[in-house]
Amino acid sequence: MNTPMTKSLLALLLAVTTFAIAPTVPAQTTAQTTPIDGIAAVVDDDVILRSELDRAERNVKSQYAGHESQLPPEDALRKQVLERLVLARLQLARATALGLRISDAEVDDGIARLAASNHVTAAQLQQKIASEGMSYDEFRKSVRDEMTVQKLQQKVIESQVAVSDTEIDNELATQRAGGPQIHLAHILVALPENPTSEQVKLAQTKIDGIRDLIVKGKMDFATAAMRYSDSQNALEGGDLGWRSADEVPPAFANTIKTMKPGDVTASIRGASGFQLLKLIETRQAGQVVPKQVTEFHALDLMVKFGPGVSSEQAKAKIDALRAQLVAGADFATLAQKESDDTETRSKGGDMGWFPVDGWGTAVAQQVQQLKDGELSQPFQSNVGWHLIKLLGTRTTDVSVQAARDAARNAILRRKSEDQYDNFLRQLRSEAFVDIRLPDAG
Repeated sequence: MNTPMTKSLLALLLAVTTFAIAPTVPAQTTAQTTPIDGIAAVVDDDVILRSELDRAERNVKSQYAGHESQLPPEDALRKQVLERLVLARLQLARATALGLRISDAEVDDGIARLAASNHVTAAQLQQKIASEGMSYDEFRKSVRDEMTVQKLQQKVIESQVAVSDTEIDNELATQRAGGPQIHLAHILVALPENPTSEQVKLAQTKIDGIRDLIVKGKMDFATAAMRYSDSQNALEGGDLGWRSADEVPPAFANTIKTMKPGDVTASIRGASGFQLLKLIETRQAGQVVPKQVTEFHALDLMVKFGPGVSSEQAKAKIDALRAQLVAGADFATLAQKESDDTETRSKGGDMGWFPVDGWGTAVAQQVQQLKDGELSQPFQSNVGWHLIKLLGTRTTDVSVQAARDAARNAILRRKSEDQYDNFLRQLRSEAFVDIRLPDAG
């Protein structure tokens, strides 16, 4: 499903984050008209304010501007948004308990990547956010929270999910055989752990009723997912994206093999509850095409400029360091002592093997001009002055490793989805959550 979006850059950026804060509403000017904030939910030792819920709900609605009819009824939407906020708080709390942190530098990198993907600079992004009424500090917090949860997900998955070389080989064999890829959507009616027979019966009745609405044409699948699904991707119409046939859980695989695009399964009992699956479309998997690239191995020494250090001062220092290298100083020793590049300093400036664009445009221009063993002249990037010493070049067929990495990620995604869903259900069941809104309980 292609989620409708407004033309607003801010709405586009907010759509990629779970915790994004909607543009703030101007405060009322008198005490008589200023609303008193209330508590929407208590989550362990934390609270979610009604104002937070209001902002999050407005953010979802802004993404569907002009397509509001696709959203669930107001009470159902509010309940779904509140549940997302509850799970967000629980995940952030667990990440904090595990000592997971996102540094300011990581947030800066994340925002820079977000800006680049939308073809604007970080400064332009900041100006755009301000022009649309959102605090940049709040935006940074939303990005930090999103990255924190991603780190938690990675930790949970890495500790509980493994992918063997044999599984990767089998996945690649399927791809080489031209196996199909499928685009799926799903609706979940969740069951608690160890459900009672009455809970199972009610869930079965609900999922069958939802399917009845769909097959009789009273509601399309995406709208039904938004209104009734208990899945985390309900507000995305239950869209599961593209995956290979091997990425489908075994409980569903045989059923999907007989389906045509547009078909909806009967209800299927899975680990998390009852599900409906819709086959949206199919395509043939792309074949692995050999790709030869030139890689470079180099050493880097950088003198950073910024607050307290001008570009001229940094240039003078890099010139002096180059003179030491020309006079016979050891590059690795000097880099460990003097370099401001935190990624390479501890390794004596060693950048490892990388493709020409692996370290940005400025480095790319240098390594293509140097001979093996040659030291560059000082050159400037957007963060400082650099010296590069080229150690060697090689030609590598990256298609093989890229294909194995893609296969591993596909298998990992298949395994990790159920694993992390189980983690979230356990997290939610163990928490104290008191919903304070009558229309969201």
